[in-house]
Amino acid sequence: MEIRQLEAFAAVMSTGSVTGAARLLERSQPAVTRLVHELEAATGYALFTRHGPRVTPTQEGFLLYEEVEHLLGSWRQLQARTLEIAQGGEPLLLAATSAVAVGLLPQALRALEDATGASPVRLQSASPERVLQAVLSGAVQLGAASLPLEHRGLQLLWIGQAPCVAVLADGDPLAAAPQVPLAALARRRIVTLANPYRLRHRIDAVLAQARAPAANKPTDAIETNSSVNAMAMVRAGLGIALLDPLSAHGLPLDGVCVRPLDTDVPFFFGVIVPQGRPLARRAQTLSDALLSAATALPGFQQHPPAAHADLLQAAHAGLQPPPPSTGAP
Repeated sequence: MEIRQLEAFAAVMSTGSVTGAARLLERSQPAVTRLVHELEAATGYALFTRHGPRVTPTQEGFLLYEEVEHLLGSWRQLQARTLEIAQGGEPLLLAATSAVAVGLLPQALRALEDATGASPVRLQSASPERVLQAVLSGAVQLGAASLPLEHRGLQLLWIGQAPCVAVLADGDPLAAAPQVPLAALARRRIVTLANPYRLRHRIDAVLAQARAPAANKPTDAIETNSSVNAMAMVRAGLGIALLDPLSAHGLPLDGVCVRPLDTDVPFFFGVIVPQGRPLARRAQTLSDALLSAATALPGFQQHPPAAHADLLQAAHAGLQPPPPSTGAP
């Protein structure tokens, strides 16, 4: 197999035709057809069934495409890295949850570039678990995600805490109140996050406390893995979302409003780097810039890394978290 054959195959898969793939790759149609036929000969099975100018992937084609897409992504990353080395540039490699990527990173990167000048940045937006893995494996220099973040091989630089908020459609009667009563939400349809092991766990717990003891658990909730998705559903009138404050305040959306809750549901997040490795100056500067951006969140508190276990224990037990640190983490 050759890279050119894989590129031709991926282009046909993406465009649905040899003609479209030829335009995308800036090659002739016969050249693309030849490369696909060569790949089929190398694999020993058909990748497409032909219907005139259109093609339909076979089951084997779909299965192979999953691997080819991953390989070509790594190949393009290698090409970009090779060019960066040749030009003397060292990219800042980052991984963050969508909440941090939307709510804090743009401001923090702007502050970093104001201080150190523009340079390459490569950001992966992923689930908290994948952010941890990216930092542990050394694939990125710095990660930012929700707690828990304590893991052998990680160094936690600082912890932030801010209260979760309600996101309501404009015109919702609850939007007129200075705070949204949690008891009122117990009777409303909730748009919630799908991961039951992090913020979702605390949201479910406080909603359960707000409902009448005999009430059944609602079955009409909408689950999503994205705060942006949740806000869009609220705008469409599908319910009320309880979200982390980073997403809600960091990405204003027409048609919705953000209101504090009358009950503190803490959202914890932090910045991590690989343990035992020297922290690059730009990574440290970015960590400081992220912390500075976080202080603009309503009700923000900073905690030292040593408070990690106590914060989670208090949050899961429904207790008041320990007082924040007044010094540097």
